[in-house]
Amino acid sequence: MRSPTVDFAHRTPYDEYVGTDVLHALLRPRTDVPEEPAFLVTTQVMELYFGLMRTELRLAVRRLDEDDVVAATAVLRRVTRYLDVLNAAWSALGALTPIQFNAFRESFGEASGFQSAMYRHVEFLLGNKSEPLTRPHRGSPETHRELLEALRTPSLYDAVLALLSRRGHPIPAGTLARDPAEPYAPSPAVEAAWVRVYTEHGPGDDLWELAETLTDVAERFAEWRYRHLMSVRRTMGAKIGSGGSSGASWLERSMTRDVFPELWSARTAM
Repeated sequence: MRSPTVDFAHRTPYDEYVGTDVLHALLRPRTDVPEEPAFLVTTQVMELYFGLMRTELRLAVRRLDEDDVVAATAVLRRVTRYLDVLNAAWSALGALTPIQFNAFRESFGEASGFQSAMYRHVEFLLGNKSEPLTRPHRGSPETHRELLEALRTPSLYDAVLALLSRRGHPIPAGTLARDPAEPYAPSPAVEAAWVRVYTEHGPGDDLWELAETLTDVAERFAEWRYRHLMSVRRTMGAKIGSGGSSGASWLERSMTRDVFPELWSARTAM
């Protein structure tokens, strides 16, 4: 049996590749409250996964634009796995009581997950567009510029609808030519297209597989929002959020905005 290499002139290749010194140095709690490190690490892990999801969703859009539905679906299946990890991450905060949370809450001042630029990129890519949500980042010109670009760029769902049109589904011209920076308005014609995909095809068909994978993404994203809401309710009840929002009620309103809405309404029409 061959033993692993244990002698290195400098840092181990693992530390150099992963950047462990940088990662662990990022854990900088501001209090001595023992629960604060778990809160920080959970948030940092989520940020890393938001960035990974942005990369993968952009790749999925490129594959759809190239009419490579199978490759795009494979990318989106990976995204569902990342969302599974994000949803599981809330468990690390599941036992955080209001007393424990309040012991360090003041230390992060007005900081709020609402201000996450990377999460906003994910929302924009999924089709939830809103120009006001870019404004918290005007003080960081490069971040703000990137968010405005994402706002004005067709979303994943826009790419999907363009694909359906190229495949012969009668997607309205107004839907295809709409301003991608504006919030998406559901269309009966798009709903009818999804009904056709489901009723005329089945497992193994590329559009059917894409539809089901998009639904998996939407369901897991909705679950992430729900678990976020429940975490907030468990740790701070109905208090005003640290970023100035109405806290839990703000999150409840955000949960009413489905991504890929006609994929859900089509199920009623079948």
